[in-house]
Amino acid sequence: MDYLLTAPCNFGLEKTLAFEVKRAGGQDIVTRDGRIDFKGDDKVIAKANITCSTAERIGIVLARFRAVTLDEVVENCRRIPIEVFAGREDQLHVLQGHSLNSALSSVHAIQTRIRVGLIGRMQEKYKIGRLPETGTELRIDFLMLKNELTITLDTTGSSLHKRGYRAFSNAAPIKETLAAGIVDIAHIRDTDTVVDPFCGSGTILIEAAMKAAGVAPGLNRKFSAMYWKCMERRVWNEAFEEARAAVKKDCGFEAYGYDIDPEAVKLTQENAKKAGVEKYIKIQTRDIKDFHYPVSGAKIVTNPPYAERMGTSEEVREIYRTMGRVLLPRGDSSLYIITSIEDFEELFGEKANKNRKLYNGMIQCRLYSYYG
Repeated sequence: MDYLLTAPCNFGLEKTLAFEVKRAGGQDIVTRDGRIDFKGDDKVIAKANITCSTAERIGIVLARFRAVTLDEVVENCRRIPIEVFAGREDQLHVLQGHSLNSALSSVHAIQTRIRVGLIGRMQEKYKIGRLPETGTELRIDFLMLKNELTITLDTTGSSLHKRGYRAFSNAAPIKETLAAGIVDIAHIRDTDTVVDPFCGSGTILIEAAMKAAGVAPGLNRKFSAMYWKCMERRVWNEAFEEARAAVKKDCGFEAYGYDIDPEAVKLTQENAKKAGVEKYIKIQTRDIKDFHYPVSGAKIVTNPPYAERMGTSEEVREIYRTMGRVLLPRGDSSLYIITSIEDFEELFGEKANKNRKLYNGMIQCRLYSYYG
């Protein structure tokens, strides 16, 4: 059975995610702002959850309809065939959603009416007055945008950025899904050398190593839909087996990470070991002013400090001037630097070949690309 599926992502990574979804078997892909819609069956759901590195989660679109009154929400929700997924004992948990530019602005009121409609549908189909709600939990997301309500059944559980390797992080970590997107933009291959002179907790290096070694980001975690009665566990077992078979036992990839903070260096080493890619990554305590290229043709991929996240504005600006002195001229090495500092190119000393807007959490940034 094919479903209409949806996968949110960081703004600016839609094209990258669309490619990943297609590789997972998704069809009829539609790119939206911060989201990809596509069609797929149970196998696609399993494969997308396990292999997509830039998606935040994978959901089944249960319904999209226009609603300007709460009664319309209830009425339309009673038409959703939720019994296809939820047994008579299962729990429905409607998560906190969002309402933007709509007549219905109370998120709590919408949340309550969605549950009323879905529970009413289950009571009718299972011919029962009160549902036990002792079984598997099914989580419902919703978005009310310009009076159109989209209701989604979550297949993922904990967000896909939670790979399992980063139990702890430094003061200003970059999200795993964003790091993976930047790694993809940098076209990291299994023969590349990647360097991060501000490695922090190692996220960029680890995501680069996982990509180079063919390690699927969801290979070592569980997903909500694995426990649904309507989905065969065999589908998940086969998807995990396929992902394990794709892991390269060895490759020519190398990564070097530096940080001025010894605790960050230790953290990177621990996280790389948890991710199973520690053999590809070499870490040292080093200030940016002491940076030198470990090899020619390296790809510098980094998330340096910016004032919103750590350090004072002038401290950060001096770091960027130092970066320009030690990273330029770059020869045949390429640079990918994400920052929110608007005059970065002026401080760095060279205009980028390309820059694109990305968001690091709620902070608007730009990824500056310098090609070797």
